Amino acid sequence: MRIITIDGGSGPAEALTLAERPDPTPGPGQVLIRVHAAGVNRPDLLQRIGAYPPPPGASEVLGLEVSGEIEAVGDGVSRWQVGDRVFALLGGGGYADKAVVDARHVLPIPEGLDFVQAAALPETVFTVFTNVFEAGGLKAGETLLIHGATSGIGVTAIQMAKAAGAKVIATSRGAEKAAAAKALGADISLDAKTDDLAAAIAEAGGADVVLDMVGRDYAELNLKALKPGGRWVVIATLTGSLAEVDLMRIMVKRLTLTGSTLRARHADEKARLTAAVETTALPWIASGAVRPPIHATFPLEKAADAHRALEAGDHVGKIMLTT
Repeated sequence: MRIITIDGGSGPAEALTLAERPDPTPGPGQVLIRVHAAGVNRPDLLQRIGAYPPPPGASEVLGLEVSGEIEAVGDGVSRWQVGDRVFALLGGGGYADKAVVDARHVLPIPEGLDFVQAAALPETVFTVFTNVFEAGGLKAGETLLIHGATSGIGVTAIQMAKAAGAKVIATSRGAEKAAAAKALGADISLDAKTDDLAAAIAEAGGADVVLDMVGRDYAELNLKALKPGGRWVVIATLTGSLAEVDLMRIMVKRLTLTGSTLRARHADEKARLTAAVETTALPWIASGAVRPPIHATFPLEKAADAHRALEAGDHVGKIMLTT
């Protein structure tokens, strides 16, 4: 099978190389997926430059989400059969023609979705579900504030929050991105380049939950934006991870500050999360309420071009690879 290897150098063209490897074999409790599409995510960029190594036991090949068809099943797997159309969350190994994955981390592709659309789902849907709905406790009638609203995570968060009956305030950089977030369902979409974010969020009544992918530069904004009892969930720190926070204001407003990563979680925890996503979020996907837009698609051998597109930051939605 073909894979993308990291062969040194930090730039995409220097680091990412197409290579051949023997086909993998699924072990007990695993399935082998013939990959049709794979998502490209910011953790892939970090791993490429050596800043985000795979957890112990995970493939060193890039790629955290795929879709495709089951090609083989390991011992003890009863749910999945050869030929099933599926999408899956991986610890690594998605930039390849074939990928082995824990059978418990696999979900069926709903009718009406193609392989590219399906591969855009696992990393974003699982991340939003565990952070916004589990850690953040977002409920119908509450308000979710999303920073970085036109990223792959952001567009999915808009749609999932609306499907759950919540109000969405979105922030993004530039009028075009603000318009895109509005078109995707955000009730209020703000341009971080020109709008007074703090004033606009206050006028809208504040937020119950903040999904923060910005980090340091928005720490003060988030403290102001949150209502009493609000939840601030950090999943990325694009402007830096060290921020000065007034703890007294957290106490007075009874705020919860939390955050998480997904990749390093134990396989059993990912299995629990997969089952929860299937129960709650898969019906939203099947109905069409959650359908993240695809910004661009590249063939596997053009993975370097896909990384450059993600690094440019001009995308709205997901960047994908196909095999």
